Amino acid sequence: MMRIATLSFVAALAVSATPVLAEFTKVDDQSEFVALVAGKELKRPFVNLEVSPDGQITGRGAAWPVSGEWTWKDGFFCRDLFWGEDALGYNCQEVKAAGDRVIFTSDQGAGDSAEFRLR
Repeated sequence: MMRIATLSFVAALAVSATPVLAEFTKVDDQSEFVALVAGKELKRPFVNLEVSPDGQITGRGAAWPVSGEWTWKDGFFCRDLFWGEDALGYNCQEVKAAGDRVIFTSDQGAGDSAEFRLR
């Protein structure tokens, strides 16, 4: 049952309800990223996350806690994430932002995307 829920959660994180539009611009450096997310929650249906300037990720995905760590490497947000007791693994992601929205695209911009609102 947990595996099915995990796959559902990963699928929800991987699919963006809104297509990427030209208004989104790539976040190129760590200070720009920190200014974007500091003190804010990243929200999408059933997911609330906080990405702290000190490299921590906390929050909830569906009914389970989300935790992990992040670094900035070569222009990408690199995270090692856990959902409940399941390791979602290490991945470096491209970050694009527009207003109160941010899109994370896995595999350095070549993979699946997830869009969050900043609140």
